[in-house]
Amino acid sequence: MVKPLVIMAIVVALLLGLVFGVQTMFGKIGKKFMSAAASAPQTVSTTVAATAEWQPYYQSTGTLRAVRGADLSAQASGVVDKLDIESGKEVPLGKVLLRLKPNDDYAKLLQLQAAAELADQTYKRDVEQLAAQAISQASIDTDVSTQKSAHAQVAAQEALIEEKIVKAPFAGRLGIRQVDLGQYLAAGTTIVTLQALDPILVDFYLPQQALAQVKVGQPVVAMVDTYPGQTFAGIVESINSKVDIGSRNVQVRAAVHNADRRLVPGMFAGVRIEYGSRTAPITLPQTAVTYNPYGNTVYVVEQHGVDDKGRPRSEVQQRFVKLGATRGDQVAIEDGIKPGEVIVIAGQIKLRNGVPVVINNDVLPTDAISPKPPNE
Repeated sequence: MVKPLVIMAIVVALLLGLVFGVQTMFGKIGKKFMSAAASAPQTVSTTVAATAEWQPYYQSTGTLRAVRGADLSAQASGVVDKLDIESGKEVPLGKVLLRLKPNDDYAKLLQLQAAAELADQTYKRDVEQLAAQAISQASIDTDVSTQKSAHAQVAAQEALIEEKIVKAPFAGRLGIRQVDLGQYLAAGTTIVTLQALDPILVDFYLPQQALAQVKVGQPVVAMVDTYPGQTFAGIVESINSKVDIGSRNVQVRAAVHNADRRLVPGMFAGVRIEYGSRTAPITLPQTAVTYNPYGNTVYVVEQHGVDDKGRPRSEVQQRFVKLGATRGDQVAIEDGIKPGEVIVIAGQIKLRNGVPVVINNDVLPTDAISPKPPNE
């Protein structure tokens, strides 16, 4: 009984020794592998920090509207008697566009004018009679009242006739005609739109911080997708007297030159307002910056001797930076790096202080001032 127990104990001891030996061997291999992986150079993309001319500006989107625009309609009901509307044509101020059938309006006007003339003659005659003390002052007072009433009725009838005539309230471009000759119109029915297009206005919103830099009379530039690559100059015409409490934005209106009438109300437009003076800060692609709650950092590539093959050995050091404004894919660096330093712009996720790197700039992140991603 003793010998089997001894044999079993020896076997268990041999197995335990084998297990511990294997663990120790693999532990050493793992440490060597991790050490080799940690010392292996990481491939990154870089750029050289350099200054660039920088003009601060605000950019927004807005909607074009006419400096004067109206949907024209007759104030009275009636049948269209005369029509002089050419869709899309320019018309001068005061041009008669439509007349409704007058019916007996002019006959009533003649009748009221005759009554007013009689009232004038009666008053003149009674004034002469009063001078001869043939009538009392009360008769004159009655004549004055009758005279005023008669002339008021003439004015009212003339206004009624005028309500059946539609004139251009300002010079501008007509829209598409909405009525036809002989058609019955109810009062207030739109017959055509009229828009004054030069200058044209663009309404847009800016953050409340812009109130310190944007002023009335400041130059603006507008862009529309209809004319890619073209800009339209204008000036800030007015700034709203209050900030929207929901968005904390303020409405701004600019007047844009539109002598060729290419811009029309309702268009979507991009707007850019430059402010302040031009500067020359260091700029980097935004991909170079690692954003953290405790501070924003970049990785700077530094040279530390040579490797075992005689090649320059490059390592990275993490450095905190102070960021300025952004512009497209770029960000301004106010403090933390100097011109000429090599900055990592791709591959930072694998880096920490002292890690060796290999630079490969075959593929670089975008660094455009006004990026235009392709439509998908």
